[in-house]
Amino acid sequence: MTGRGVQARYMAAMVIDATGSGMYLPLSLIYFQHSTGLSVGRVGAIVSAAAVLGLIANPLTGVLVDRFGARAVVVGGYLLRAAAFACYPLVDSAGPLFLAVLVVAFGDVSFSPSVHSLVAEIASGSARDRLIAAQRSLRNAGLGAGGLLAGAALTVQADRAFTVIVLTSAVAFTVAAGLIRAIPVHRRPGGTPRTTPGRGYRLVARNRPFLALTLLNVPTAFGYMVLAVSLPVYVTLHLGQPASLVGALYAVNTIGIAVAQIPVTRALTRFRRSRAVAAGAGVFGLSFVSFAVLGATAGGAVLLAGVFAATALFTVGELLHGATASALVVNAAPEQTRGRHLAVYQLSWAVPGALAPAVLTALLSLSPTGMWLVLAAGVAVSALGVLRLEPHLPPVAVRAPATPETTGGPTPAAPGDTAPGPHGGPAVDPPGGPAAGPPGGAPAAGSSDGRAADLVRVRESH
Repeated sequence: MTGRGVQARYMAAMVIDATGSGMYLPLSLIYFQHSTGLSVGRVGAIVSAAAVLGLIANPLTGVLVDRFGARAVVVGGYLLRAAAFACYPLVDSAGPLFLAVLVVAFGDVSFSPSVHSLVAEIASGSARDRLIAAQRSLRNAGLGAGGLLAGAALTVQADRAFTVIVLTSAVAFTVAAGLIRAIPVHRRPGGTPRTTPGRGYRLVARNRPFLALTLLNVPTAFGYMVLAVSLPVYVTLHLGQPASLVGALYAVNTIGIAVAQIPVTRALTRFRRSRAVAAGAGVFGLSFVSFAVLGATAGGAVLLAGVFAATALFTVGELLHGATASALVVNAAPEQTRGRHLAVYQLSWAVPGALAPAVLTALLSLSPTGMWLVLAAGVAVSALGVLRLEPHLPPVAVRAPATPETTGGPTPAAPGDTAPGPHGGPAVDPPGGPAAGPPGGAPAAGSSDGRAADLVRVRESH
């Protein structure tokens, strides 16, 4: 299969998946409240408990990716979710609800590490950056389209529409699984494991630059959560604006990512990924400071313009950070244990995602202005930390050279894909030693590159 054929199948799967998810996500709590008769609060508690328990699938995902390949895990995760969604119309009480959403949680948790490992298997160098940018852009469009379809269905007949929506989502996951299964990927002869069983996570633990990169993502991940958790409450309760404004702000962000992510990422491939990631975190910080300042604004047109400007700044930060951070992380993960590395990195999204509702609402209740300033300080630390970490990351992670487009065959191994050294990088330094190359830490001309990781935005990874 040609590179264009591989990319077309992959992107078709992402769009179909996102459309199915977009139909269901806005209605999840309402659907189960409608079908079980439980209170929304109890439904939320059950769903949250299942999501937390589902995190145990994270380390298992890394092992499965490294043992069986990313494609098999992506397909398996889709089929898990399809089976659970097909059973949703049968859920009528708390026990079956917990079991069904737990199965979905296992599929959700497996998605990000496996799908980004798959990107690394079917694309190399700057092609990985572009593929992940296209994925982010089209998935946002799919989520929006799914939401519109669900809204249209509910205007006809609510009872029947709920069932149609969940079953359509199940079909979407099944079709996405079939498309991914049809993508040819390189497998090692005999299906031999990529690393000795039991040693994989020990290798990750020894890769201190990668662990530092993971920890530095935590403050930024909390920053991503404000759009869903803090902003609606802040805008309506503390700034006194109508709830309809929240939908308009979501539209600014979602449309901005869908339209601009591909050209922005294409332009960023000329620069060091670490610098773009730090710049994105810095712009996040500016948007949070802007939101804090708005709390002292009298109101009227100035406040309204300020809210849209701060949201636009947030969107610019996401455009700079999102796809590029994914590329930086996957390229920093050694090929032999890529699944385990990405599973560990995914915790830097999953843990803030689980804690954000409690942490951010607590900060918001203490001091709305203080919450924004705490978030701004956190992303500033993250930006500076990534810049300090840059010399310790593999050159293949820091900069993306021009490489062949997506292919269905084996991807040429980058230097970081050879036997890992004590911290997960190459076992030997490049010619001339670790300090060789132009001043300022720039890679020497002709250095090669490799990998890419949703993180993902929160809406993108569910």
